[in-house]
Amino acid sequence: MKIKTSAPGKLMLFGEHAVVYDRPCIVTGVSSRIHVEIEKTGGHFMVDAPGVKDIRFVEETVRIFKEKFKTGNGLSIKTSSDFSCQYGFGSSSAVTVATILALSKLYGMQLSQKQIFDLGYKITLGVQGVGSGFDIAAATYGGTTYFVTGGKVIQPLNVKTIPLVVGYSGIKADTPKLVKNLKLKIKSDKTKYFGIFDQITKIVEKAKIELERSNWEKVGELMNKNQQLLKSLEVSTEKLDKMCQAALSAGAYGAKLSGAGGGDCMIAIIPEEKRQNIKQAIKNVAGQIMNITNNAPGVSLG
Repeated sequence: MKIKTSAPGKLMLFGEHAVVYDRPCIVTGVSSRIHVEIEKTGGHFMVDAPGVKDIRFVEETVRIFKEKFKTGNGLSIKTSSDFSCQYGFGSSSAVTVATILALSKLYGMQLSQKQIFDLGYKITLGVQGVGSGFDIAAATYGGTTYFVTGGKVIQPLNVKTIPLVVGYSGIKADTPKLVKNLKLKIKSDKTKYFGIFDQITKIVEKAKIELERSNWEKVGELMNKNQQLLKSLEVSTEKLDKMCQAALSAGAYGAKLSGAGGGDCMIAIIPEEKRQNIKQAIKNVAGQIMNITNNAPGVSLG
């Protein structure tokens, strides 16, 4: 029996970095997905995962699943991806979650979304040592989610598709390194950095309301404020700043980096009639447009 599953990548909308320190964030699933195909073999364990940057996520998922549920080790796992792991869309989390669902179906188990999240978060911490779990939540639940560190709160928001343009900076970010570097800065000035996180929290709480109202102009204003705070954390880059500024100059309501910073992507919330102009403006400063939709479904069979 062959089981096929898939899970979405993610984009952080609000609250990056603050979410590592028990603050909320808002994350959305994207249409680009990681696909997993799994079947039992006669005792051999084989992984073919070309679209995954770090195969340890698959290996650790199998190991922990086997340990927890006393399952066999004879498995063949193949993965494919709709996107490059270079883009910072959370391929590691998506493959972890898709593998958990595939294993549960292969062994005839019914795991709830929360059980899948808890297992996925444990695996991520085991491999990376750091992480808040928002990308595991996005892969599991999909849609657009209000999330607090470690899954203390996982609240799906009633949001329609968000009018976003996504631009890739051309630079792969090292998220664990950025998180660890910021941790060192916080040790030297906790008051300053926790003050910034408190301001980001207020933005996230307001954005949660405005997203559900589809008040895109207001959401854009909040994005701009969030970006200024991320700049004060020194996680933005000159390239990301240029891409954000280009989008705003072409008529975007708001723009900010998405994720840990240091590279990866920026997002702009836009009036639909200006979509093409905004895309072109981002291209004009050497940004790469990612043609993906947001608010995508979570992990599923097939």
